[in-house]
Amino acid sequence: MSATLTTFLGMFMKLGVVALVFNEVRGAVLALPVLYAMFQSGGSLMAIWLGVCSLAGIALSVVVPIFAAKKLERFAQARLALAG
Repeated sequence: MSATLTTFLGMFMKLGVVALVFNEVRGAVLALPVLYAMFQSGGSLMAIWLGVCSLAGIALSVVVPIFAAKKLERFAQARLALAG
């Protein structure tokens, strides 16, 4: 049972890594139009503020899953240590 659980968690973690890579690419794709709009606006204070807020939201959507994956990995390792 432990070997099956370990195999399943290993595959799940590899899938999670692939999802995180795609999430990073998505974050870059979402950030480029914001940076271009800030450039086109001439750097007005309102454009910079909106750009910073948009980039902060994009950064949170990219960083939070990374922390969640690390926490899930620690939880899984603790469960395997208890089972083993």
